[in-house]
Amino acid sequence: MSCIYENNLIKIEIEKSEVPWLKIFTVENYKEFSQCPKKLKEEIWDKLDIIEKEMIRYFNPDKINIASFGNYVPHVHFHIMARFKLDSYFPESMWGKKQRESSLVLPSFEEFYEVLKEKLVK
Repeated sequence: MSCIYENNLIKIEIEKSEVPWLKIFTVENYKEFSQCPKKLKEEIWDKLDIIEKEMIRYFNPDKINIASFGNYVPHVHFHIMARFKLDSYFPESMWGKKQRESSLVLPSFEEFYEVLKEKLVK
């Protein structure tokens, strides 16, 4: 995983996948979102909103999935994924049962990350 953004509250990492998939982590360890200070919650939602809008604009997905589990990693984090009817798991979650071999042809993830980095620092 590589980090594409970090400040004193959060960090954003790339999850290697056939679909665009980013994760927002809190820098400090909080078990539940409700335990996060208001400023941290606002920072998470601000960056999540930017990521979702940019994924929609750049990839034109069929759906954006946003998830927060933390059963294995008891640390507040959110997964943001652009989903497509032709990805291997759709309509299942990316952790679900594989439905098919993917036939996706998507724009460059690397270019997307570069564009996104600019938006995240504004």
